[in-house]
Amino acid sequence: MTPRLAVVVGPVAFAGIALLLSELRWFRRPSLTDRLRPHVPGVDPARSSRRLSTASFREVVAPLSELAGERLSAVFGVSETLERRLRRIHSPLDVTTFRTRQMGWAGAALIGGTLTAIALGCPAPLAIVVVAGAPLLAFLVLEQQVAAASLAWQRTVFLELPVIAEQLGMLMSAGWSLSAALNRIAMRGRGNCSRDLRRVVHRMHQGLGDVDALREWAALADVDALDRLVAVLALNRETADVGRLVSDEARSIRREAQRDLIEAIERRNQQVWIPVTVAALLPGVMLMGVPFVDALRLFSAP
Repeated sequence: MTPRLAVVVGPVAFAGIALLLSELRWFRRPSLTDRLRPHVPGVDPARSSRRLSTASFREVVAPLSELAGERLSAVFGVSETLERRLRRIHSPLDVTTFRTRQMGWAGAALIGGTLTAIALGCPAPLAIVVVAGAPLLAFLVLEQQVAAASLAWQRTVFLELPVIAEQLGMLMSAGWSLSAALNRIAMRGRGNCSRDLRRVVHRMHQGLGDVDALREWAALADVDALDRLVAVLALNRETADVGRLVSDEARSIRREAQRDLIEAIERRNQQVWIPVTVAALLPGVMLMGVPFVDALRLFSAP
């Protein structure tokens, strides 16, 4: 191992080994204070007096990771908060856990890029690019995964809305109340909308009104078609023929989905002609170049 590599690897390896060994009982015996803490009333038993452990390390790193992650995502133009995107896709991770994991991957990429630059003996400009680009790439990959999952969830909700709206319209036309119809669809469905509706029903059980819970879902999902559907469902207590209005809105959403599908098909049809056009132009340019080169040779001859 070269001296430069040892300077980088040594502190990192020492910190990692120290954190791992701090979790082993045979390596570090709990102090008398830690052993008596669970038996003292009014004292948090999970709190430890140990200075170096994975828990204490996480308590220090987690807020810094959350702050740094928010600043970096804002620099790259991400305006929507991470907490909202994680709630939208029903992620089991909270913001702090995700940012800590994200910064952990970025730190591992930083160490890997540094070791690679040292091992390959890269020149200074290339080494700076590798060392700075590796953690940034790791950070952006995880950020892009959440953004892609959020967009996919919104798209699936939009595609499922016509079916959900039709079911709501049929149930409400048959005499079901809005709360009962939402509960039935949430319990019997298996799609993304059904998972969102289970959250809506849970919020209703917590005391929130049915219309307010639906508006909360629409604000979180951020789908225009859902906003219009919730606006129609909000007329539940003002009109007796809301089932027909919901069915009409379902047909409108279905027509919108069909228009989006036709536009996507047309775009793909246009993309097919790009390689065909390039393949047809290249031979033509080459054939046109033959007489041009021959004319240049003719005029340049003595």
